[in-house]
Amino acid sequence: MSNPEAVLARIREYMVGPTRFMNLYTCFELGLVDALRKEPGLTAARIGAAVGAKPDAVEQLLHLLVKEGFVARDETTGGYTLDALADVAETDLQRVLTFMGMIKTGMLRQLYYLSDSVLAGSVVGLKELYGFEGTMFEAAAEVEEVRAAWGPLARNETASVYPWFFRSFDVPAGARVLDVQGGNGLGAIMTYQLKGSPGLRVTTFDRPALEAECLRNFEARGVAEHCSFMGGDVLESLPGGFDVMLLKHFVDMYDEDEVRTIFENAHRALEPGGRIVVLAPVYPEDIGDTDDYQADFFPAYILGCVVGRGGLQKLSTYRSWLEESGFEVTKVSAKDPADVPPDAIINRVVICATKRA
Repeated sequence: MSNPEAVLARIREYMVGPTRFMNLYTCFELGLVDALRKEPGLTAARIGAAVGAKPDAVEQLLHLLVKEGFVARDETTGGYTLDALADVAETDLQRVLTFMGMIKTGMLRQLYYLSDSVLAGSVVGLKELYGFEGTMFEAAAEVEEVRAAWGPLARNETASVYPWFFRSFDVPAGARVLDVQGGNGLGAIMTYQLKGSPGLRVTTFDRPALEAECLRNFEARGVAEHCSFMGGDVLESLPGGFDVMLLKHFVDMYDEDEVRTIFENAHRALEPGGRIVVLAPVYPEDIGDTDDYQADFFPAYILGCVVGRGGLQKLSTYRSWLEESGFEVTKVSAKDPADVPPDAIINRVVICATKRA
């Protein structure tokens, strides 16, 4: 039998979630934390003078940080010092703040329209706020505020994920590689640079509108002789003549029937023995795993802010869909837990599969 009082107490945690987030982030955004890092022991009046805010408001904001043990207050002098925050490395703090900045600018306002986005199957917030109809990826190319919110996070993710991703699979010497939904060509460039061998060719496959930018990037990186572009729609067909197909950072942006279509298109395009490599975040097999925060974050993120459809799946689900599409899963790689920062939300895997004869 459930405990109604415990249920209501859990719901209270959701009620204070947005206010708690913005209170904490505002203390960083206004410079309260920086002021205390430079000069410990400042009173609310002196912090206010340093950042241009009223002392009463500063004191109100710092109540939460004192409650959480991030900041300490001397009851005798009224001075504040960094407590737990003092021990957090600057690089770690900047990574967290980049993510929090994206949440503030790139998510909070769009999520006001989450219900509308679910019903529409598209990101209604982008249309209401910016007059843009499309996905976050498309909006980032045209709307400066969207690009500013997502760009720094995307660069951090690339620096963190790609080195591990490319260590997780092999590319045969002289292979022909198709980077599916490869965007601006960065994946193709890194594939050639990190998996290079005589005769290796890498092709980016994506919307035709991206061709010019992609080719410019190939030229700028000195790989134009080894990398090329093909335009098309992944839900319609994939081109043949390739030994390896990379499906990274996008299968979670499609619904089940669309992911199955993509896997089936890849199976039709590849010769027997051809390989696909899937990079995707996955839910834990036990969705009630309290150490995993992906169910807390990704449904609202993907449905309300990015594409308006799709979502994460469990590894067992992807394995099943691949096998039903005619592939044999040969390897699954996950990051070493020691390499995953404690603030991380995303748990990705690399799934390697081969087309059965």
